Amino acid sequence: MKFFNVIDGQRRSSDNNHQCIDPRTEEPLWDAPLATTKDLDEAVEAAQKALKTWSKTSIEERSEYLRKIVEVFVANKQELMEIVMKETGKSTLMAEIEIGNTCQQTLYYTKVHLEDEVTFEDDSLKIVATHTPLGIVGAICPWNFPLILSNIKTVSSLITGNCVIVKPSPFTPYSVLKSVELLIPVLPPGVVQVLNGGADLGAAMTTHPGIAKISFTGTVATGKRVMESCARTLKRLTLELAGNDACVVTEDVDVAETAGKVATGCFFNAGQMCVATKRVYVHESVYEPFLKAFTAEVQRAFAVNGDAAAPSLFGPVSNKAQYEVVQEIVRDCEKNGYDVVAAENPLVGKGLWVPPTIVVKPPEDSMLVREEQFGPIIPVLSWSTEDDVVQRANLSNAGLGASVYCRDTSRAERIARSLEAGTVWINMPEQPHPGGFFAGQKESGIGGEMGKQGLLSYSYTKSLQFSKAGSSKLQDDRGVLMTTAVIRKEIWLL
Repeated sequence: MKFFNVIDGQRRSSDNNHQCIDPRTEEPLWDAPLATTKDLDEAVEAAQKALKTWSKTSIEERSEYLRKIVEVFVANKQELMEIVMKETGKSTLMAEIEIGNTCQQTLYYTKVHLEDEVTFEDDSLKIVATHTPLGIVGAICPWNFPLILSNIKTVSSLITGNCVIVKPSPFTPYSVLKSVELLIPVLPPGVVQVLNGGADLGAAMTTHPGIAKISFTGTVATGKRVMESCARTLKRLTLELAGNDACVVTEDVDVAETAGKVATGCFFNAGQMCVATKRVYVHESVYEPFLKAFTAEVQRAFAVNGDAAAPSLFGPVSNKAQYEVVQEIVRDCEKNGYDVVAAENPLVGKGLWVPPTIVVKPPEDSMLVREEQFGPIIPVLSWSTEDDVVQRANLSNAGLGASVYCRDTSRAERIARSLEAGTVWINMPEQPHPGGFFAGQKESGIGGEMGKQGLLSYSYTKSLQFSKAGSSKLQDDRGVLMTTAVIRKEIWLL
């Protein structure tokens, strides 16, 4: 299979390529072309040309283009699934979920867009907030859900009238390269382009004067560097960064049912999700029965399985760098003598597999609790009072997501509102929906995406102020014509 960068509606190969691996087997995959800064300049030039027309298209036209994108993805579902499975190590089921969610979020934006809003009106003045495109968006994407997370940036750009240049993760470039290539016959040249590369290309995008906004998903450390680079040209910026999501389980839950839901929140995609549950806090009165049910469900539903065709939600760690991060945390737990319960791994020595691992009551200051693991190892801790668990859950510098399981919905909502997180799921595993604004608090990001509110970060908001007919004379409350000096005074008092 061949892969290309896409610039101005044309496939582009490269003199320099790199190969990624299949995480299930560690066998090398296809050549992926590496883009240069010259390629980036050409892509920006093509986008600037395309923007002149694309920015003037109607919402109805843009929505129709999004529907065509979905048709392309559906028609090429099997090919895209095969690529996702190879580059990420996902099972057939997980790859199908990825394609399905990608289509779902695209269709969502065929029905949701920014509309003009009257923000003030009286007898003499009408103020309307309207929205205009930023220009060219640079989308720097992660490796855990390559299609879903690149697509949300792409469709948000398109429906708001922007053009977009997508840079996939160098760990998982193939599905994004192929998806944009498949769109060549559907979209005008230059509207959506894709360039594969590493940190150098990403840095060039953040400093390029022709790019108006960067949307970045990745680590906190890299996000801070991206923010610093974007400041040089005062780019608009969206950062979706790491999470250390706490899950709070109260004493009134159905233990068996809740254990299954929490297991999904922890180990779906082997814990490689920004809003995966990373810390589980269980009320002390149900801790032991919960731990027993949770352990049994994890070992049943998330067992290591080398057969990609098996209907599994669990897979290997997606790349060697992250595999080493997870292994370091495992070693730290073992070195400190924590109570570690690891499932069986029948594939030792083959692939980047880490079996689902539960750590019983590690200290609050342990590496596992303090840092985001982004992998299949989870601490299960206990709590006694509501104030205590909220305080501990909020200790993290991250604030992306959280979850609360409680039969009393009023109490669940009270706890949820106390947690310092951008999204809190109540009585359900973490499942981002395109209709919900997705943003982090604290060091988990700047701005947000998804939902109608997420489109605001892809647009300028312009205020149109209309003087109404017959009200050209500015008068005070007594009907006296205001002088220039008085008008100035009124303005400064606003």
